Amino acid sequence: MLSVQLRDFRSYARAEAGIGAGLTVVHGPNGAGKSNLLEALYFGCTGRSPRTRNERELVRFGAAATRVVVRLAAAGREHELSVGYGTDALSARAVKRMMFDGAPLERLLELDQRPLLSVFAPDRLALVKGPPAVRRAHLDQVVAALWPPRANERREYSRVLAQRNALLGRIRAGYSSQATLPAWDLELAARALALRSHRAETVGLLAGPFAEHAAQLGCSWEAVLEYRPRSHAGDEEEFVRELQASLPGDLERGFTAHGPHRDELAILRDGRELRLYGSQGEQRLALLALLLAERSVLARERGRTPMMLLDDVMSELDSERREHLAGELVSAGQSVIATTDLAHVPGAGEARVRRLRVSAGTILQEARAA
Repeated sequence: MLSVQLRDFRSYARAEAGIGAGLTVVHGPNGAGKSNLLEALYFGCTGRSPRTRNERELVRFGAAATRVVVRLAAAGREHELSVGYGTDALSARAVKRMMFDGAPLERLLELDQRPLLSVFAPDRLALVKGPPAVRRAHLDQVVAALWPPRANERREYSRVLAQRNALLGRIRAGYSSQATLPAWDLELAARALALRSHRAETVGLLAGPFAEHAAQLGCSWEAVLEYRPRSHAGDEEEFVRELQASLPGDLERGFTAHGPHRDELAILRDGRELRLYGSQGEQRLALLALLLAERSVLARERGRTPMMLLDDVMSELDSERREHLAGELVSAGQSVIATTDLAHVPGAGEARVRRLRVSAGTILQEARAA
């Protein structure tokens, strides 16, 4: 990524920032807009916010629309990504427009040229201590980053699951018979086994690096990443039998209770679930270790190192952990760290580091050290 331009994005009326080839440090007082800049980087590359589902919150107060433009280089060429969101003047409806080099896009996440992103922020602790659905969704995003064509498998599973649930509701209400249920069961089984296989393969790749990064960050306990699928069926027929066994309960509830939509990605501390038995400090370290593990696996498997966006990561780390993290970040790829204190980021004063000072909705690129 080369630069980002913001228009009417949260606290910014208009701003532009160049992103360094390695580490970029965004610093300034609390409330100055550091987190908003990181959010804009993510929004411009993915078309969504890592902080909210209500995209109206992204539009600066008093403005009608927001727009983020990201300039990037890929395969020796410069490209432009833009994401705009606002209220259409004619229909009064919220509209989002995404474009690549001037051509409209429907799915930004499937664009090969866009940078991969990894985000550490305080509210991302939900990935460790939140409900299983958060971890499942994250795991599916990693699957899609590793093997983009496999992203469609998760969508197809969700489509078939919704159809089966709708049929269960009609059967429960007496509007349909169970005659057509076996066809949906068989299709669900095929999608479920493929999705389970993709998740298991991904966790298999991540487990070792996760444990290594946790140890390097100073975790004195055994850190384990474990995939816990709901079904252990060996083939489609066995999965269908599992569905049939749970059918009475499904009809009573009106939805499917068995399948990979109930799987768990467990993060363990000495064999016990970290979300229940770990301190917040330990949960932060585990989240950081997981993101670093994903970064190293993606770099190895796809030859692409994700850009890391880190908000408020250094303040709660001791000096040894800060040194280790800074060393990891400058070793390869781009990273952007937001901090209130430059002294918290080892090497922030070096010439190879780009420093951006944020103050009251403005971004100033500081001169590099001689």
